[in-house]
Amino acid sequence: MVKNKIEFNFLGFNHSFAEANLILFGAPFDGTASFRPGSRFGPNAIRSYSEGLETYSPYFDQDLSDYYLCDLGDLPFQTGDAEKYLQLIENQAREIFAANKKPLMLGGEHLVTLPAIKAAKEKYPNLRLLHFDAHTDLRNDYLGEKYSHATVIRRCWEILGDHNIYQYGIRSGEKAEFDWAKKHTYLTPFTTQGVEKISSVLKDCPVYITLDLDILDPSVFPGTGTPEPGGITFNELIHVILKLKELNIVGADINELAPHYDLSGVSTMVACKMVRELTLAMLHS
Repeated sequence: MVKNKIEFNFLGFNHSFAEANLILFGAPFDGTASFRPGSRFGPNAIRSYSEGLETYSPYFDQDLSDYYLCDLGDLPFQTGDAEKYLQLIENQAREIFAANKKPLMLGGEHLVTLPAIKAAKEKYPNLRLLHFDAHTDLRNDYLGEKYSHATVIRRCWEILGDHNIYQYGIRSGEKAEFDWAKKHTYLTPFTTQGVEKISSVLKDCPVYITLDLDILDPSVFPGTGTPEPGGITFNELIHVILKLKELNIVGADINELAPHYDLSGVSTMVACKMVRELTLAMLHS
């Protein structure tokens, strides 16, 4: 496994690939962004701002320094050919799964989830997906494009099949998407209600987590390409992550930070904290 050249690791991710159980890597791609681009800058900003955190999480009462964690850096930035870049992500995720380790990917736009799901499904045939987002992402195509941040969960459904995707916090999408979800996914609009019961439903299943940070209300997280009023609070999302530790999480991603839309840096620090807490949830699962 080749480690890409990076100026600094995410806080506490200082071990080699061979030593680590959890592997962080960045996918700085926003080639299908339809409103405000810029999530390509998210992974680097998250690493930089992580120096403002402590490795200790009072939520989990655990410390990142107690674990062996590796940061591989970012995949090479590219523009233009989305499918080519998706293949880079898939190859990276497949190598991590093949080594019996857990990937945690930093996006980038939400389309980066699709190739990670492809690789995860190869490793874990009965995979389930937990999707936290403001948007349904269930369109069959968007502006004529099959591969888009607005179609990513529909493409994941093509891999995973009916009723293997659980969606939370959704508050934006076409009526047709909401109607389609009633037949094919489990969609909870507006809130994360029901997450506390999901461990009993999925206790025997490998689970992949995709966290689009625009699930948060823009008052908490304005630094994103598609802000959507009416979202959940930071504390509500922390509660969700604490419950996720009861699942068998085999991989995850955090995406859609576009840092330059929030010059205060608050959105980037929120993203950093979510990386720390989701890491610990994955290590406990």
